[in-house]
Amino acid sequence: MLIIRPIRQSDYAVLHTIAVESGHGFTSLPVNDELLAARIARSEQSFAKAVSHPANEGYLLVLEDSDTGEVVGTCGIEAAVGQTDAFYHYRLGTEVYYSSQIGVRNEVETLTLCHDYTGSAELCTLFLRQNYRKGLNGRLLSRVRFMLLAQFPERFGETVIAEMRGISDEQGNSPFYGWLQQHFLGIEFAQADYLSGLGQKAFMAEMMPRSPVYVCLLPEVAQRVIGEVHTNTRPALSMLQAEGFRWRNYIDIFDAGPTVECPREDIRSVKESRLLTVNIVPSSPASDSDNPFIVANTRLADFRATLTKLNITDDSTSVNISSELAAALLLKNGEQLRVIAI
Repeated sequence: MLIIRPIRQSDYAVLHTIAVESGHGFTSLPVNDELLAARIARSEQSFAKAVSHPANEGYLLVLEDSDTGEVVGTCGIEAAVGQTDAFYHYRLGTEVYYSSQIGVRNEVETLTLCHDYTGSAELCTLFLRQNYRKGLNGRLLSRVRFMLLAQFPERFGETVIAEMRGISDEQGNSPFYGWLQQHFLGIEFAQADYLSGLGQKAFMAEMMPRSPVYVCLLPEVAQRVIGEVHTNTRPALSMLQAEGFRWRNYIDIFDAGPTVECPREDIRSVKESRLLTVNIVPSSPASDSDNPFIVANTRLADFRATLTKLNITDDSTSVNISSELAAALLLKNGEQLRVIAI
């Protein structure tokens, strides 16, 4: 059985392995011992903290194969970005130029550096190891975060965003960043991405262009990748779009990948998730008529979730689950179970 739970200090070694496997462009997990340990400690503190409104909390979950004890994936949520350091984006806009004297009207796209998403919750750090990229595992790992948003809305910003990885080659070279490196930053993409992941962002304010950038003046290869996603990220984007996330013309300042957003309460899985009362039975074998659901307990520090088949209808207020599933989710008879249909 695959179980999702909060990360803990004993997961450090596998988190380091995941950081290495994730490769270039996975900013939220740079290969840095001190930072990875700090991320785990911060997550543990966030899960244990009493919160009435979102601040600088970060929640990191892992996917564990209970049969082997192996951690095979991770996902996370930032409660409210930009609270302790600047959270930069480019906003893609349009300027209009018109002259009645010569009868010419032009619309020119611009990129303006901004902090518009400050205070938003962010879906981040989604990575599933290669051998487990099958079946519904990816959907489980991605959508389980909506369980936390639904159960603990006071802990997260009212807008939820997700930064999609932009276009880069196998060596981590980004066509968009190539222009930025040549004219402004002067350092390799991998180094800039790494420093950003460490939270060392002072160089951005010091070296990024301060005035709006005219898109038409960029090299064509850089223009073409604005708002485009990396091939490996397309399935994740499709899942988020199905949940109601949309691109509102904000892009990553390094690789120009799109940032998508959705009001927290409008996310489909948040709206459609529901609570059922648990009735534990010795065994509850699935039948062909049962449907797959993501299921989770309603706890925070002891949060547990998994994927299972259930026999419920739209009118159900309770559900039978096996003693094995109840034990995996730390549930007792009569407690509540949150469910999301796949």
